[in-house]
Amino acid sequence: MEKYVMDIGTIEKMISRNKRIFLEYNNFRKKLFTEMAPKDSEIILYLLPWLLSVNDPLCPGYLKDLAEPFRVFDIEFVKEIKVREEAFKKRFGVGKKGSLIKVSKNGKILQGLYTIGSAGTVNQNATSDCDIWICFDKKTFSKNDWIHLNQKVNLIKGWLDDNIKIPVYFFISDIQAVKEGRFGSVDQESSGSTQENVLKEEFYRTFILIAGKIPLWWLVYDKTEKVDYQQALEVLENPSFWEYDILDLGNIENIKSTEYFGAALWQFHKFLTSPLKSIIKMVLLKMLLEAPDESLICHQLRDTILSGSNTVAFPDHSIFTMTKILSKYKGRRKELMNFLKMCFFLRCEIKQLDTKLTLKKKLTDDFFKENPLDPDSVPLLKNFDSVSFTDQIQFGERLFKFMLKLYQEIAADHEQVSSESDKRDLSILGRKISVGYLKKTHKIPILQKPTKHLNLSLLTFSLNNDIWHTFSGSEKTPPIFSSRSIIESICFLVWNNLFIESWIRMRPNPSSITQREIINLARRVQEFFGTHETGDIDLTSYLKEEKIIKMLIVVDFDKSPWDEKTNDFAIVYMNNWGELFSRRFTETTLVEAFLREICEENKEILISKYLRRNSSSFEKHIAVPKRIVFSSIEL
Repeated sequence: MEKYVMDIGTIEKMISRNKRIFLEYNNFRKKLFTEMAPKDSEIILYLLPWLLSVNDPLCPGYLKDLAEPFRVFDIEFVKEIKVREEAFKKRFGVGKKGSLIKVSKNGKILQGLYTIGSAGTVNQNATSDCDIWICFDKKTFSKNDWIHLNQKVNLIKGWLDDNIKIPVYFFISDIQAVKEGRFGSVDQESSGSTQENVLKEEFYRTFILIAGKIPLWWLVYDKTEKVDYQQALEVLENPSFWEYDILDLGNIENIKSTEYFGAALWQFHKFLTSPLKSIIKMVLLKMLLEAPDESLICHQLRDTILSGSNTVAFPDHSIFTMTKILSKYKGRRKELMNFLKMCFFLRCEIKQLDTKLTLKKKLTDDFFKENPLDPDSVPLLKNFDSVSFTDQIQFGERLFKFMLKLYQEIAADHEQVSSESDKRDLSILGRKISVGYLKKTHKIPILQKPTKHLNLSLLTFSLNNDIWHTFSGSEKTPPIFSSRSIIESICFLVWNNLFIESWIRMRPNPSSITQREIINLARRVQEFFGTHETGDIDLTSYLKEEKIIKMLIVVDFDKSPWDEKTNDFAIVYMNNWGELFSRRFTETTLVEAFLREICEENKEILISKYLRRNSSSFEKHIAVPKRIVFSSIEL
């Protein structure tokens, strides 16, 4: 790689100048964060680093056997925390005078705290979480120090979970591991080739410095000359250099196509739970795969900020990224770009009736003036929370179709860069997609939810000509689900995480089923199977043959309790791929044959049963189903 030689004095001045601009930009990000989450941001940006740096019995994170408290680098000089410390102490009933932050040469230093992701951007919304990296130098920590740090962080997280709305997740990272791109498993859905540089690029592009040192990478830029990172690092390590609050987390120049491809596979996994966020990231990855030699987005963002003359109006990194995507495909893929703008609008959760000119509103208004929405889509988007549940789900189905098309294009166009790990993940994804969206006999379908804010508050069951219809609210709208079996309808609501007891209503009908019985069975299904969103399916399960792992046998629910013959059974079962099924039997010989066949193939099925207890002859009729169940599965 070509090395660019710069005068040492010039590099020193460059770093100091860029540091000043970076801190202004970082304050801009903090301002956005504070605007969108006033109380929670105060705790995350100021109370959190303080809690990590004190060890008092009255404060969250206290460790009795901690000889020397941890301390975030230079926290004792942070004026925003110093002016708040008395309020922090008062909050926890600490009566001691003076600062609880103790500076000791033997204390263990935390090099920096950083958010990563959507915090402090227009993309931050009511459902956003906050991932926080805690960076430390492993060389200065003993094994016992590491254990104590984890204990302290877990105690603080427990307090945060109980006291703020934003879910916070901590990642304790060794600075050497970050330099080398060793982040471990991001989560159980990580897939494809290693993505160390993809994650590092996202970190540099999206982080907020909460407290501690500034990553050197952000300061190595000059708009007139190319700067060599290694040369800047040598200047930083010179004892005579006056800037000391800077941290080397490694350089990033480019990303291999194999990493982008692996990241695209991983993003499709994430789409199944966060569709609006993931489709934008998927288009970005497709764009980068198509032009792997172009400057990284994090470079373009850094260069724009550090070369700008206006330190009042900085670019929002999520808008910056969207603008780059739209510019790349300008004049092409018009339908996809229009839909992507719709997704971005919903992701930002723009409140049209809010007349207050917030920073977020100004930034998004400017963006959509430059990149106007399709006029036909505006009524739907501006009233998305109040449009019908059916319209919301139709948008979700459209969202999935676009995502699937992108995935198919990426898989086809870049098969040559896929590794063996990627090919394995393609197999897993194929199964996972079919689990969520392929129709099968007796299978409970999964709704495509574009957002968590669905226009749903009542669920009304209505029986019409032997068909059970479930309506969202009244019967004036089309039913959201219809079936001859009310048990199948109940399973649909539970599996799609729509079941809330207070929402359940029932129209008068000639059946013997009551509203209370519907709620009781729904509770049992929820307790036993959970929902498709909460299912924790190991990815290796998708590479195995399909088999039933859980079964709930429902007896005498969907029939009259005065019927003298016990011939009504429903079997709800889940397989190892996370699919839920519901079958109804009206002949004891048929259900007995089904149970024997299933249980002969798999002896490890977890089985439970539910018997309707409002039957007038419950004790009399329970004997027959018991005999069938017990003899077939040997409970």
